[in-house]
Formats: sequence, C-alpha cells, structure tokens
Amino acid sequence: MSTLEKVKQLRQQTSAGMNACSAALKEADGDLEKAVEILRKKGIAKAAKKATRAAEQGVVESYIHPGDRVGVLLEVNCETDFVARNEDFRQMTKDIAMQIAASHPLYVQREDVPEDLISKEKEIFASQMKDKPKDVLDKILEGKIDKFYGEICLLEQPFIKDPDKTVQDLVTGVIATLGENIVIKRFARFAIGEEA
Repeated sequence: MSTLEKVKQLRQQTSAGMNACSAALKEADGDLEKAVEILRKKGIAKAAKKATRAAEQGVVESYIHPGDRVGVLLEVNCETDFVARNEDFRQMTKDIAMQIAASHPLYVQREDVPEDLISKEKEIFASQMKDKPKDVLDKILEGKIDKFYGEICLLEQPFIKDPDKTVQDLVTGVIATLGENIVIKRFARFAIGEEA
C-alpha cells in the first residue's frame, strides 16, 4: 500500500486532517495501527486542553424510545452554534440520548453524586465483607465504588454502540475531531410508571 493510500485510510479511520495523518504515519514508520494510536493520544491531549474553554452554545436533544414508554431530554453544550449544527455533534447527542434511555444513569459524572449516597453504598459494601482484613477490604471497597459510579454516572458507562469505550471516550473523540469543548450539562429521563 502506498503512503498516500495509507494516509487516506488513516484519515477515514480517524477523521483527522491530512497533515496530522501524514505526520502520524511518519512517526509510526508507516505502521497504520501505531499511527491510529498516536492520533488518538494527540486527540485526547487536545481535548484536555479544550476542557477549560467556555461552552455556552449547544442543543437540547430529545429521544422517544419506540413504543413511546421512555423519553429523554438532554442538554449538551459546545463553544459555537456552528458546531451545534455539525452532523457529528448532532449524531453524538442522539447517541447519548439513546444511551440515557437504555442505561438509565442517574448523574452526568461522579462529582454530581451526593456524598451521602456514596457513604451509604460504602456502608452496605463494608457490611457485606466485614470478615475481610482491613487492607483487603479497602481495595475491594474502592473497586466496588468505582463499579457503582460506572453504573450510575453517564460519562463512565460503557457506550451502548461500542462497549469497549465509555460515553466519556465518545465525547472526547468528538472534541478531538471538532476542536471545541463539549459538555454534557444535564438530562432528564421519563418512563411510564416510574416514580419521579
């Protein structure tokens, strides 16, 4: 495969610019898999830099699951209305709204979870394992709390369309592609027969 063909293939796989693909291939000595990894690392680094920028534009996405028994309203912010109208951004918001309908998260991120809920969960887990030594108990407790966050926090849930990555990975990828900070602000999930 020629270098130009490799650049085209890399561009298709990652949505990165031609120059970035060419530079990544050169750095990876022509190895496509290594080039993809290099671009992903650079994209994550770029996304982290953008996280401090204000995101005051965006959309309110709605999703009604077939059968009309579950619905979601989701606010996702970005920096410009140009990105808010972008096809990749809109697809991401639709996917996240569907994720919320299917996976029923309670909070956007772990910082939103009330401390008393975490304390209560720790108490429950600790009482289940009271016969374990303290040092072992602390490690197990930490793992169980991380798993708990992964169930109730949207950004930490496995993405339903690709369980190998989290919802945060999806958002980070779109930030890297579009070059703007993106923030999932809030959501509401409604289901027939569920308490509010």
